[in-house]
Amino acid sequence: MTITSSVRTGSSVTETRRITVPDPKAAPRPKPRVTVGGVVRVVGLGLWLLITLFPLYWITLTAFKSPGTINRFPIEYWPSEPSLDNFTSLFEKSSFGTFLANSAIVAVSAGAVATLIALLSAYVLARFEFRGKGTVLIAFLLTQMIPAFIALGPLYSMMTDLGLVDTKPGLILVYIAICIPFSTVMLRGFFENVPDALEEAAMIDGCSRLGALFRVLVPVMTPGIIAAFIFNFVNCWNELFLSVVLMNTDANRTVPSALNGFISTFNIDWGSMSAAAVLTILPTMVMFALASRWIVQGLTAGAVKE
Repeated sequence: MTITSSVRTGSSVTETRRITVPDPKAAPRPKPRVTVGGVVRVVGLGLWLLITLFPLYWITLTAFKSPGTINRFPIEYWPSEPSLDNFTSLFEKSSFGTFLANSAIVAVSAGAVATLIALLSAYVLARFEFRGKGTVLIAFLLTQMIPAFIALGPLYSMMTDLGLVDTKPGLILVYIAICIPFSTVMLRGFFENVPDALEEAAMIDGCSRLGALFRVLVPVMTPGIIAAFIFNFVNCWNELFLSVVLMNTDANRTVPSALNGFISTFNIDWGSMSAAAVLTILPTMVMFALASRWIVQGLTAGAVKE
């Protein structure tokens, strides 16, 4: 690269100089070094990706095969006769549309309410000092270590006394109680990463503490709130154990408990099972795809302390 510059050396004499600057694009680039560790890392990640994605590929493949070709030998790794018969038979043989609606109602309601309660409790734990604060945090963490089946007997007895067995409100209440501890610990990290000056400035301008929370802090914490809601939604959508125990009729069953019942109902009809699995996985995949940017921002924001 050549640059021409003019320099005035006197009252009427101008000297032109040419300066050659090396072009960074033309500079030789170092060749990437191939190391044993790099090869092992690439191969390991490739194998892990194959092991992770192959079951999803096989379920989708089976769902779109015609019923007569699912058990055909030799095995087909691509459907020779693509068909939607498995999806149509799924809705004809069962009330799968009702199961999807029940799961959506339960997961959205429980996820939203749990996120709201966790937002308020995380704000208290992050902004106030009180006796027993450390004990509360330890209790929240301990709830994530105790298996749910240990409390199944007392829980079922209590739900029976309240008349909430085999009802969607009862299952929503249980899911809310399960999701609150994890969401509280998660959102507490986001609150601690937001400067107190924002809240104090809003309160000086006339906002109440609650108004400063929802008008100033919540918009700043939107990525974290979305991340917490999505994790709550996915946990409620995929939960099987409690839904099988607390839900008895098809009118109130969710998708996981319905899939568990398909094994005996369809005598392991792999086409219908695969179609149901695809429809079950699809909402969570779409949600993660649409909100991936906010999820990453929320997780990184809550993990960094300044």
